[in-house]
Amino acid sequence: MPYCDVGTLPSSPVADSQLNNDIKIFYRTYGGGPTKVLLIIGLAATHDAWGPQIKALTGTTVPNDDDDVVWNGEEGNGGIHVCAFDNRGVGRSSVPVEKSEYSTKIMAKDTIALLDHLGWKKAHIFGHSMGAMIANKVAAMFPDRVLSLALLNVTGGGFQCFPKLDRQTFSVAYRFVKAKTPEQRAAVDLDTHYSQEYLEEYVGTDKRRAILYQQYVKGISATGMQSNYGFDGQLNACWTHKMTDDEIEVIKSAGFLVSIIHGRHDIIAQIYYAKRLAQRLYPVARMVDLHGGHLVSHERPEEVNQALFDLIKASEVNMNPHDWTNLPKKQSWWKEKRVLIITNNQAGRNDSLKCHVLEKLHIFLLYFFGLLMLAFEYGRKLLRRLKPVRVGGSTLYTESQ
Repeated sequence: MPYCDVGTLPSSPVADSQLNNDIKIFYRTYGGGPTKVLLIIGLAATHDAWGPQIKALTGTTVPNDDDDVVWNGEEGNGGIHVCAFDNRGVGRSSVPVEKSEYSTKIMAKDTIALLDHLGWKKAHIFGHSMGAMIANKVAAMFPDRVLSLALLNVTGGGFQCFPKLDRQTFSVAYRFVKAKTPEQRAAVDLDTHYSQEYLEEYVGTDKRRAILYQQYVKGISATGMQSNYGFDGQLNACWTHKMTDDEIEVIKSAGFLVSIIHGRHDIIAQIYYAKRLAQRLYPVARMVDLHGGHLVSHERPEEVNQALFDLIKASEVNMNPHDWTNLPKKQSWWKEKRVLIITNNQAGRNDSLKCHVLEKLHIFLLYFFGLLMLAFEYGRKLLRRLKPVRVGGSTLYTESQ
């Protein structure tokens, strides 16, 4: 099986003390040719989640390391060579125990170490969800290694990772934390990844939900449930992720194009934050708003794949960013506010003030909810360390050793 020993390459710019030399990254390659594409998957998922994109880009989902696969193409035939991998903490890659060993910056260094291992000087970097956060860090830290950047269902990290505050998402979050079996995990994953409309559609005589449920149970049973160490670590990477203004400027001035692809019904990564990131990256970014959920790459694969091909083609012809972007010209903060206030006053509305108040209230509620979750997790871990000891007619708790 193909593995990359992270940080052990002496020529790698990321071979430093921040990377654990015992950590191995599992990867697979597909197809072949001069165009290199590196796929970075999101939280709790393995490289297999890129199936529809791998198939579209290379024509196959059978990895090159399969004994029955022989690549007959020539390096100059215009083909696409794809690599997808399991992030640290999931799948067949190593699972560090400490949360401090997980951050989007560290995982970006894992990505560059893998590029070095493959011998790829540059690649189109495509990331989904947490993988898109990692891709952002790769682009900011090592812009000379990036040909183009595709960010699917991305947010800015931190409180932006919190889902919408409604009954459905609270239920999904609770079920996700409590899921202990492949069946439980598969059921909650469907509601997390797809829009309800998509799940309730009929495919023949069965609803898509029932068909996907069987596929998810099979897939999770094959790879195994993600360990608590891996999930907590990757969640920590999402929570601590942030793109500074300086990092955004590095990406904007690096010379490559960006495509931000998002499902407008995503309950995990809200499209509002993706649009805000796209505007920060003006004029090099294009916003692709699709009818779908968090796993829009599966729900709307044709549209997503076309957006990826468009990005590759535009990069190859060195398209001008102003011809690439579909975003309105970015204005100064004060000018945007002034135009918005004047427009609202002319219409006799106070929408601007309402939106501002609601956004601040939303942030406060997310922060409060986060504190409650931390307190709950602390209490749960504390109770696990205690065991009941009966003394006389009463029950006391003592710390277990």
